[in-house]
Amino acid sequence: MNIGQLARQAGVPIDTIRYYEREQVLPPAPRGANGYRQYAAEDARRLRFVRRAKELGFTLDEIRGLLALSDARHADMGSVRAAAQEKLTLIGQRIVELQRVRDALRVLVDACPGHGGLDECPIMSALSGAER
Repeated sequence: MNIGQLARQAGVPIDTIRYYEREQVLPPAPRGANGYRQYAAEDARRLRFVRRAKELGFTLDEIRGLLALSDARHADMGSVRAAAQEKLTLIGQRIVELQRVRDALRVLVDACPGHGGLDECPIMSALSGAER
């Protein structure tokens, strides 16, 4: 199949396929006599795997590791579970941090009357580090 067909099957843009080839997440495709890249069904499966892993928050480096595990079909699933558990822990930490940021911003928004001069704005004061 050509790159356009692969993009449709995998649900990713053509530029993403080229990017993943450069990043060595997708092996370079052989070229046909016409010079066009020729992809196999395995490439579509691999791209769907990468897309889903990205949707779950895995980085490209982490996805490379998952793909390496996937390529070793007889490996134990414990390492995949451990990678997913580690990602889950990191996401939990990010959520806590985002909640802290949200709460701090809420306090600033509630303290701001929304009118008057910027020199009296509690949000601007807090961002500039000025004491009020």
